[in-house]
This record gives sequence, structure tokens and C-alpha cells, in this order.
Amino acid sequence: MEEISRKKFLRTVGSVVAGGAVAGVSGTLLTRSCRTGNPAVASGQGRLVPSPPEGQGGAVASPYRQVASFAVQGIIKGFEQSGERIYVATAGGDVQVFDNRGKRLVRFPVGENVRDLAVDSDSVYVLYPSKIEVYSPSGERLREWEACSGLSDYCAFAVAQEFVFVTDAAHKNICKYTAAGGFVKFIHSPEVFIIPSLTFGIACVDDVLYCSNSGRHQVERYTLEGDCLGSFGKPGGAPGLFAGCCNPVHLACTSGGDVITSEKGHPRISCYGSDGQFRGILLDSPSLGGGHAAYDVKVREDRLFVAGKDRVSVYRYDKTAASASACANCPMDCSLSG
Repeated sequence: MEEISRKKFLRTVGSVVAGGAVAGVSGTLLTRSCRTGNPAVASGQGRLVPSPPEGQGGAVASPYRQVASFAVQGIIKGFEQSGERIYVATAGGDVQVFDNRGKRLVRFPVGENVRDLAVDSDSVYVLYPSKIEVYSPSGERLREWEACSGLSDYCAFAVAQEFVFVTDAAHKNICKYTAAGGFVKFIHSPEVFIIPSLTFGIACVDDVLYCSNSGRHQVERYTLEGDCLGSFGKPGGAPGLFAGCCNPVHLACTSGGDVITSEKGHPRISCYGSDGQFRGILLDSPSLGGGHAAYDVKVREDRLFVAGKDRVSVYRYDKTAASASACANCPMDCSLSG
């Protein structure tokens, strides 16, 4: 009875505090101010139309064109792209492995209630609310370990340098484990993590962790040792801001160090520099397929791999399309363009 009450207490407090954050967070950009633009926009078919007034929505011209899309058997709960393979964990309790064209190569059973999926050179990591399982690429279960607390509510994770970093929506921290399952430490935000729901994304590039402090509408940066390097983001519906009660939901990183964010409510995928400088919206709700849930996103060279519901779509950077988008005015040497 005590544990149940405590778990309810953690979730209730998180929701109450988040409500206060929406009303009271100043939204100060802690690294550098976001640069918002007024890009040309396009309909879902790519027809250019006048840009809408700032913050009023409308379709945004994307520098990407969809080049592939395929259905998955089951609702996607975890998603990863590695090399020439796409890994998907479904609500039905399995992992399906596809090539980048959508041909299924491997399928093996795992447990139900999967929260996330991660892959390194020789292992597939499957995350549950209070447990992690590790499989070989062919589906042989190698090891597993329980969360530090039975009250944990794990949300997302990332693998980096033989360590596993897991976000815990119940305890509002990041748990660092060795790849073998040994607990190392908890990482806490100096701003305090406000996580009203399962919106606690994490990604890693160049030994820097990026995680979403979604109730504060921020992305925070950490070393692998857990030292905070800063944060960026503030609330709002305009390009370069994070809308709703808890955004961003998912994070990804490019090889050049840019941060890709995915939001729910009015789904959109945006690009920021590693310092928080807003680059532009890459895909908006019409180009993603609509709905209200956030789309999970992964990046490889000039392609975006996007998972939503029971479908994976692949988008490739298109120079002609980019010339009519916010990318046309971006002075950076962008790794997304290939």
C-alpha cells in the first residue's frame, strides 16, 4: 500500500508542478536566443503558398521529400535506425528488423509494454517501465536487469561508450548504467526535471547527452559524467518554440552535432544547433501525416527516419525543396544535406 501511494504521489506532484511551469516559466534561453525565421510554406502536395503570420500555424515548406514508407505489423513503441537496418519494437511484444527499403529481415519475440529501443554494434536493448533486456541482433536474449526502484517509470534511453542512460518519468532523473547492467549514478537537472507524462526523450552525440525537460519546454545538455552544460528552449507555438504542456517529446542528433526535436499536439520536427540556435522546421504536421502524437525520428546523413503509429517513413534532403524552405537562409554547413 505504501509503494502504491508513493507512486501516485510522484505522478500527481509531477502533474501539478508542470501546470505551474506552463503558467510561470519565463522561458529564458539559457545558452543563446533562438533565431526564428518566416520561411516559405507549402501545402501537403508541395505547392508553395504565402507564409502564415508567426505563431498561426499553416503548412511549412520542407527541405525533405518522402522517398519510402512501409507498414509494420503492430503499433510502434520503440524505434531505432542503425547502419542499413531499421529496428522496431511493437505493442504486440516483438522486435522487427527491416532494411532501409522496408523489407523485413528478422523478427523475434520480446515482452509487452515496451517503452523504447536502442541499438549498438552488437546488441539490441529493449526498455520497459522498470526493466531493461538485451538481445543479440538475431533475437537471442543475452541479459537483463531490473530498475533501481520498483516504482520507476522508464521512458527512453540512449547507449553511449559502454553505458546506458535511461530517463525515469516517475523519479524525474536520468539513471546511468554500464552496458552489463551495473548501476553507476543518478543524474539530476540543476533546473529540476518537470515531466508531466512520458515525454522525457534522450539522445547522444560526440559524448554529449541531450534530454528533454518537457514541462519546462527545454532541451538540456550533459556530459557522460552527468555535468550540466546548459539548456535551450522556451514555450510558444511559433517556429523555434515548444508548444503545449510538455514538449519536445523525442530527440535525435546529427553527425554534425545538430539537435532534432519532435513535438506532439501539432506534430512537427525541427532542427537546432548544438548551442540551441534554431535552424528551421524540417517536417510539419501535414507532411508527417497529421494526428496529435509526436513522431519518433532518427537521422542518418541526409535522411530522416520517422516512425508513427504502425508506419515508418523515410525522407531525403532535396536541394530544390530546400531552396524554398528555411534552409535557404541558413549559413551553416549542414550535415543533413549529405
